[in-house]
Amino acid sequence: MYKVLGVMLVATVLATAAYTPASAQQPQDSSQQSQAPAPQPDAQSTILHTSTHLVVVDVSVQDRDGHPIQSLKPEDFHLTEGKAPQNLRHFEEHSALTPATHGPELPQLPPGIFTDYTPVTPNGTLNILLLDALNTPTTDQNFVRYELQQYVKHADPGTRIAIFGLANRLIMLQGFTSDPATLKGVVEHKLIARPSSLLDDPTGSGVNQDNPSDVVESTMAGPGASELVANMEEFEADTANMQTQLRMQFTLDAFNSLAHYLASFPGRKNLIWFSGSFPLNILPDPTLSDPFAVAHLNEDEYRETTNLLAKAQVAVYPIDARGLKVPPTYNAAASGRTYSSNPQKFSAALTSFYSSQAAEHTTMDTLASETGGKAYFNTNDLANAVGQAMNVGANYYTLTYSPSNRKEDGSYREIRVDVSGGASRDLQLSYRHGYYADDARSHDKNTETATTSDDAISPHSQTTAYERAAMSRGAPAPQDLLFKARVLPASATPENAIAPANSLDASVSPKGPFRRYAVDYVALPSELTLSLQSDGRREGAIEFLVYVFDVDGKLLNATGKTVSLNLAPATYARLMKGAIECHLEISAPTGLETFLRVGVRDVPSNHFGVIEVPTASVSRLAPPVYPTPPQAAKPSSTATKPPTN
Repeated sequence: MYKVLGVMLVATVLATAAYTPASAQQPQDSSQQSQAPAPQPDAQSTILHTSTHLVVVDVSVQDRDGHPIQSLKPEDFHLTEGKAPQNLRHFEEHSALTPATHGPELPQLPPGIFTDYTPVTPNGTLNILLLDALNTPTTDQNFVRYELQQYVKHADPGTRIAIFGLANRLIMLQGFTSDPATLKGVVEHKLIARPSSLLDDPTGSGVNQDNPSDVVESTMAGPGASELVANMEEFEADTANMQTQLRMQFTLDAFNSLAHYLASFPGRKNLIWFSGSFPLNILPDPTLSDPFAVAHLNEDEYRETTNLLAKAQVAVYPIDARGLKVPPTYNAAASGRTYSSNPQKFSAALTSFYSSQAAEHTTMDTLASETGGKAYFNTNDLANAVGQAMNVGANYYTLTYSPSNRKEDGSYREIRVDVSGGASRDLQLSYRHGYYADDARSHDKNTETATTSDDAISPHSQTTAYERAAMSRGAPAPQDLLFKARVLPASATPENAIAPANSLDASVSPKGPFRRYAVDYVALPSELTLSLQSDGRREGAIEFLVYVFDVDGKLLNATGKTVSLNLAPATYARLMKGAIECHLEISAPTGLETFLRVGVRDVPSNHFGVIEVPTASVSRLAPPVYPTPPQAAKPSSTATKPPTN
């Protein structure tokens, strides 16, 4: 959630809080017992425990030529959920012609001090360009790069754009910026084509497409040839299916990570997804008895991703990176002896191409329709498609309502929006057509589960998977929790030993000498989940993490600490007026280019705040001076281990 408290975090509490790491222990060690009767829940507690579920629907309205229709009124819209009319509680028109209101700017921070706060315009539309190298041959990646170079030459300077890349994981190439020069530099120097090992033709050349079974079939004769070919074809089909399943899982993981990141920002987001293949519709199929069984993937992750995309107001615009396609069977380089010796295989390949293309276009259309976006395929003008998508996504109406059906039973709720009156003729409406009425609280990791030791948590659990994604080098840094950290060398000289409570990765075994860094956190208590107990106390837990990565994203070292909170009313009141602080020390090898991934996790909700710091940016700064000696994390049962890879 993107809050005004983010401004307070940067401009007031965190800007003035002293770095006294010992104070982090005060809430944990507080043992004073309240002698007064348990207090009644205050106003803040009431808000936390009795909230009204609101559904937000962004609606783009266009005429038959694709031009936005503006100046419609609330009474022009008719919205139903499950055929039941709903009363609008909030209505707002957004137009690309309306000047964006500038949000609070990030104050100039001293060297070595960082925050995960990202200033964005509160009423502006955010645009995300996702170049999918996992599912796209390198020739098509280069084509997308060229088209984006053409787009950024004429991009509106006021358009806020972030750029991501997808390989076997999601990588943030550029955070949100409206600077054309910055975007141009990223497109030219960071959008480097990378072959995908999970594609049959990673380069997209169309050469050497004969499978081993094709070679055997055309060269081998005899009684056992047919059986051998059949077995080889079955093996090839199993291999292709495994590759597709891996691409589907990697794609889902990437969208889950991106959805977590985008959910922290207000307003609508236009996700423009360039891909040469769409193996996965990231939305479930509500027509099935089990809507999340559209792919053999983690249902919890699927459901979470779907809900996060809806919560984050993400409209997806899939763009086929292959442009206008022709059947590969007509490619002279690809036909070869396979088709010349077997005309039936030529016909089967042609049929397979058209059916596969139709299925992918249907997936693209469905994905766009269900999120309020639009699909673009069979066009070579990708730059124009980007411009159209951003223009459509910048002109829309926001409708908000409280559902008349208040049951949160996980069922699919279909949404229908119509424009009434004479203005309704020949209009095109784009909006998300439904949502799953899940109780968000039932999917949060409760304190009892989340505070169990890491040895007891399955490495495949949703909590650990999100932590691994959030703390990975180059991944989008979630800002569910806003915080600030100071990162400075702990001493002026390298060391041969690592800092206490550090865990070197045994598979990498980085060699010394090491430089030790002091990481001092300041977090806002109001961001944490502190549950009110029957005796009036507040319980919660916060985890502090630091990982060291090399330039290729290999985990070299890690440290962390979990602070359990059990607060008497008086302690809780004092804490809410201050900040939570913590001190950790981490060692990084001096002979490598390394990066620190600094994170904070609210354990009950599994919410994260993350900062990534290149050690080169702080290695030459002076060590910190503390008013009292810092208390670094010591090996204990509360020390945090990195998630299992």
